[in-house]
Amino acid sequence: MHDLQTRYNAFTKMHDEFIRDWSHAMSSGDTSSVERMTEDYYVAFFNSGSDRPIFFNKLEAMDGMKQSVSHFSGAEKRFENRVIRLRNSENAVVFYEQLIVKEEEVLARLFTIENWRLVNGKWMVIREIEERIK
Repeated sequence: MHDLQTRYNAFTKMHDEFIRDWSHAMSSGDTSSVERMTEDYYVAFFNSGSDRPIFFNKLEAMDGMKQSVSHFSGAEKRFENRVIRLRNSENAVVFYEQLIVKEEEVLARLFTIENWRLVNGKWMVIREIEERIK
C-alpha cells in the first residue's frame, strides 16, 4: 500500500506539472510540453446533442490542440473538480471539468477523463474521453 501511495503522490505531482504546462501552452501557443500521448493514443469527443463520439488519433488530436490553443489565444484553461485514481501502480485515471475562460467568460466547458500509463518510466496519456457541456 505504501508503494501505491508513493506512486499516487508522484503521479499527482506530474499531473500538476501537466496543468502548468497547459497554462504555458495557452499563453505561448507552444503545445510541445503537453504532447504526452502514446503512439496508439486516441480521444473520443462527444459534442453537445450527439449520442455518438467522434474519434481522433494522436496526430489529429495534436493538430486539434494546436488549432484550439491558437483559436483561444489569451484564454485560460482551467482544470476544476479534478479526481485522480490509480488503477494499479502503472495505470491512472484523471477526471475533471475543463473550462476555457477569457476575461471571466466561460467559452467552453468539457467533462474530461484521461487514462494514463507508465511507459518506460514516463507517464503518458493512452486515451481520453471528452464531452462538451457548453
